[in-house]
This record gives sequence, C-alpha cells and structure tokens, in this order.
Amino acid sequence: MKLYNSLTRRKDEFTTHTPGRVEMYTCGPTVYHYAHIGNLRSYIMEDVLEKYLRWSGYDVNRVMNITDVGHLTSDGDTGDDKMLKGAKREHKTVMEIAKFYTDAFFADCEKLNIRKPDTVVPATGCIGEFIKVISSLIEKGFAYEAGGNIYFDTSKLEKYYIFNDFAEEDLAVGVREGVEADGNKRNKTDFVLWFTKSKFEDQELKWESPWGLGYPGWHIECSCISMKNNGEYLDLHCGGIDNAFPHHTNEVAQSEAYLGHPWCGFWFHVHHLNTDSGKMSKSKGEFLTVSLLEQRGYDPLVYRFFCLQSHYRKSLVFSYNNLDNAAAAYSKLVAKIAQLDNTGEIDQDEYRRLRDGFMAAMDNDLNTSLAITALYDVLKSGLSDAGKLELIADFDSVLSLGLIEAAKRLKSDKPADEVPAEVSELLEMRRAARKEKNFALADELRDKISALGYAVEETREGTKLRKL
Repeated sequence: MKLYNSLTRRKDEFTTHTPGRVEMYTCGPTVYHYAHIGNLRSYIMEDVLEKYLRWSGYDVNRVMNITDVGHLTSDGDTGDDKMLKGAKREHKTVMEIAKFYTDAFFADCEKLNIRKPDTVVPATGCIGEFIKVISSLIEKGFAYEAGGNIYFDTSKLEKYYIFNDFAEEDLAVGVREGVEADGNKRNKTDFVLWFTKSKFEDQELKWESPWGLGYPGWHIECSCISMKNNGEYLDLHCGGIDNAFPHHTNEVAQSEAYLGHPWCGFWFHVHHLNTDSGKMSKSKGEFLTVSLLEQRGYDPLVYRFFCLQSHYRKSLVFSYNNLDNAAAAYSKLVAKIAQLDNTGEIDQDEYRRLRDGFMAAMDNDLNTSLAITALYDVLKSGLSDAGKLELIADFDSVLSLGLIEAAKRLKSDKPADEVPAEVSELLEMRRAARKEKNFALADELRDKISALGYAVEETREGTKLRKL
C-alpha cells in the first residue's frame, strides 16, 4: 500500500513498527458545539483508512482524544477558549457542554457509519500524564517557566517546521486577526504546555501541579494520550490539514523531545471541505451539520458517498447541487444492486480480478473515487449475481455506504396505489423547488400533499409517497 506521508511529502510504502499491527491515532473533536460536515469529512476518510487496513489483514489499535479542556482558537496561545465560550453560550458547566457534544458527535458518526475508535480518552482524564511529561521536558531542558506558564522551547530543536511543504505565511504564529503576541515567549514559535496565568481567570477547570493551579495547553494532550495508549512508537497519525501546523508540528516537537527518538512514521492529512466562499468553519457562520442535511431530506450516507467520490488530498467544494448529484448517483447504484437475485456459480478468476481492481485503487493512496468505480465494474462484469453481491458486500465493508441494506429495503417496498394527478403534480413542483433550493416552498407543498392524504418521505433511494 502506498500512502501519501506529510512527513516526507511523497507517497511511501506503508510500513509499521511491529509487523502486522498498526498503532493509529486520530485527533478528536473539541466538544463545544456540533461537528460541522467539514469536520466530519476528515473522520469519514480516516474511517475508510482504518477499515481498509483491517480489511488488508492488519491488527489496528485506533486511539482518539476528546478535547474538553485547554483548546484556544488561535495559532498562538491567546484567543477565546472554545469550551468556556460554549458553556457561556448555553449557560451550562464546561463538563455538561462536553458530555452533550461528545454524545452528539458520536451520534453523527453512527449515522455516517463511522466506527468508534478502540480507545477514546477525554483530555480531562489524563492530567497526571500531562504533568509527568511536562516535568520531564523541563528536566531535559526543553521547557521553561515564564510569567507563570510553562513553555516548550523550540530553539532546542534541530528542526521545528517538519511539514515544510506549507507556505511560510501559513506557518507564522499570530497571523490571524485579533491574535495577540505572547510576551512571555523566548521564541515566537514556543508554545504553552501548562497555564497558571492567562486571560481566563474564570477558567472552570483547573488542577494542582508543581507549577501552581492551572490547566494544560492544547498540544500536550494528544502526545500524552497517544504515548499512553499507542506506546512509544506511533505508526499512523491522522487529522485535518489545518492541524498540520501548529498542532501536529508541536506534537512531534514535544513527543520526540520526551522520548528521545522518532515518534510517528506516517502522517495522514485530509484536506478542507469548502463552500463557494471558501473553507467551511463555525466562526464564519457556515455551519452545516448532519442534522441539517437530514432536515433537508438527505440521508447521511449520501454525504459519505459524496465525500468518497473525491480524493482526500483534494479540497472538496460543497453545494446542494453537488449533493443532489451524489444522491441521484447513490440511488441509481442501489437500484442496480436491488436487481441482483443472488443466484449462479461464482467464477473465481473473474472474482479475483475484480477484487484486485478494488485493492489497486485503495493501495494507491486510498483512491476512494476509483474504488467506487470498482463497484460499477462489478455490476458491469460477467460475474454471476451471487458473485456480484458477495463482492459488493466485501467492498462495502470498507466503504460503509450501506449498499446491500439499502437494496434490500428497495426490494421489499410494495408498489404504491395509483396516485391522484393532483398529488403527482404537487410532488413534481416540490422536486423542482428543492432543486432550486427553495426549501420554504418545498415545505409548503409537502403540507399540501399531506392534506390530500399522502406523506412525503425522503429515503436513500429518493423521494417516495406513502398513503396516510
């Protein structure tokens, strides 16, 4: 398997420290609000990678953190504390916010067929580990106290900018509007390991430490949680491309300073989901969630299908028109699978040839677009229906698009009674309104259809009518 490695900036043969086993770490969510679909694109692609590694025979140990303390919004060490901001917004405690949005995140993951990692650790559960590692970094001369805080000293490293295929302006600290310089730092790239003094005097979560009452910086949590649960050698670290700097850069700095040897062999970065106006983000108000897509009549697995049609290292542009196209393609794919009757002998040579096509796509830097093409190749092949269904189920154990289940549901649907012309006309008007993104009119037309005795249901196979 060839996988693009952000560390070497090339596609490398995937190898692991222990043959046959993958120690995998995923940066988890900051649980102060719902995850938007841009966040979830990364988790979808990481899920496909994990499942393909398992499909290929690896024993995978996947670990993920939950950031419930210590995440500031800026590239520096100032800006709003997201958890505190969420608590104030909803008049709840930080831990109440963390619990609610952690549950919401995993509910969204379930809807998208994203497997829950083997180990999930909230940052608040590892304070002792943070203190232990920070103390060691101070003893080794890689950290210092200034202004009541503990900073990592990047000047002690031979190389700090390890992901240096990024533009220099993107690597600068404090480039964002409203970010203030931290006068305590010896170097502009130094970062906080532990806060005892900050602008957040009303910080709800604080712990005793050798340096005083305080709380951890953002970057230390991932290093410590991974080292504790994956061991000293990490094979694969995943996350969004926006985390490459400073978060992942700082993870490498502190982990290797602590361990005294190289830490992680492969870095897997998923690129942004954009709108027509640029990168999707909560701060810009472009806050599309799985629940919102469902309210608009889209099955979450249609969004997963939409993501898999593009390569993870390419920015993906979201629009409802693009999602409609994905929904139509998904429905046609399911309809073709529903026509298969699970009969016939399986030609093993043809079976292996088609399976090899899927493997070739996935082994080429996780090319999910070509993997979906491999699904269509199965349907067009001369393989028996039984062989086609077996292969599609096999591929979908990795892609997780729910294809076999959706096809079964489509097959079991009974033919509808003859629909009155008035209802059919209203349904066509509603389809046109949805295509034009006139959701207010679409809702009004749905109510009119309901008044005539028919319910409108949006399914993975398309819009359907059900007699009330």
